[in-house]
Amino acid sequence: MLDPFSPRAHRASFVLSCVASLVILFTPPAGVPESPPGTDKLVHLVLFAVLTLTGRAARIDHRLLLSCLVCYAPLSEALQQLLPVHRDAEAMDAITDLCGIAVGQALVVPLRRITRGTRSQNSHVRVSKHRSRSQSHFANRETGSRE
Repeated sequence: MLDPFSPRAHRASFVLSCVASLVILFTPPAGVPESPPGTDKLVHLVLFAVLTLTGRAARIDHRLLLSCLVCYAPLSEALQQLLPVHRDAEAMDAITDLCGIAVGQALVVPLRRITRGTRSQNSHVRVSKHRSRSQSHFANRETGSRE
């Protein structure tokens, strides 16, 4: 089972977030479902917040990650206009992307505090399991029984 706190899981979640951003940002309008007004901006905000959070969780250097995301925001809008995906570039989408990066960055510290508590609880459980196995091994050794 994949440990949700392992670096491998964090890298996988970042890669999935990147793939999701490509799909979301470059799907032709015909493939996008109808949605209420303002949903587009909410999607941009959440998408870039998730990219920031998963990138930080994957331990990508924050300067590199934030620099790349800040460049990706307007670049993705420009590419929507230039590529034959029949989407229009909107400056407000790029601004919303930048706000999403800021929101994601602002959530990093509080979420790390929360996960550290969870991590220490999980590591305690692992140690307890390990201790119980070793204790049973020593108990079996003293009684002469084998498992």
